[in-house]
Amino acid sequence: MTIKKNIAKINKQLAGSAARLIAVTKTKPIEDLQEAYQADCKIFGENRVQEMVNKWKVLPKDIEWHLIGHLQGNKVKEIVPFVSLIHSVDSMKLLKQIDFQAAKINRTVNCLLQIYIAQEDTKFGLSEEEAIEIIESEDLKSLHNIKIVGLMGMATFTENFPQVRREFKKLKTFFEVLKTVSEHRQIPNVELKEISMGMSGDYLIAIEEGSTLVRIGSFIFGNRYIA
Repeated sequence: MTIKKNIAKINKQLAGSAARLIAVTKTKPIEDLQEAYQADCKIFGENRVQEMVNKWKVLPKDIEWHLIGHLQGNKVKEIVPFVSLIHSVDSMKLLKQIDFQAAKINRTVNCLLQIYIAQEDTKFGLSEEEAIEIIESEDLKSLHNIKIVGLMGMATFTENFPQVRREFKKLKTFFEVLKTVSEHRQIPNVELKEISMGMSGDYLIAIEEGSTLVRIGSFIFGNRYIA
């Protein structure tokens, strides 16, 4: 297994699409991240706040750090100074906390609303109705240090790929609906342009369905090379 070769293979598959690669680096040692960095992979995704903070401290500062796991409000202040994108915003309460911490350091933090698209109880996320409620709320207009730039979704963990495709298609359709709503209302802190969907097992389907960010871990750092 060669991390550099795996990254090159994935980037070749992404060529011509709107999708960019996020290397999911959770549990991986610094040496693996350095190898990915040397292969010109500069966007890393972490699930846990403390692990991301520890890696950020020792790795090059031109890396984009994306928080892709569930985020607790009491952990927000630890990542606000450097995080490039928070994928997993699933409540107005969390948006307010991110805004509060970002305002302290005069920074604007980009966020994605996580939408529940899977048929699994273990997944987090907003319903479509809850997401529209956030976009249309008066509270959102008062948040000057966050920007909602898109949506994130996690498909059902299954080998039923037609089902996965339907779930990704549903997220893309809702993205277009929400984009129309936000543009009509001219909300200054909403500019929908990113769709984060697709992981190692289903990213090719996600690309076909309009993903702009694919979150890939095992196909980069795992025990196999992509033939």
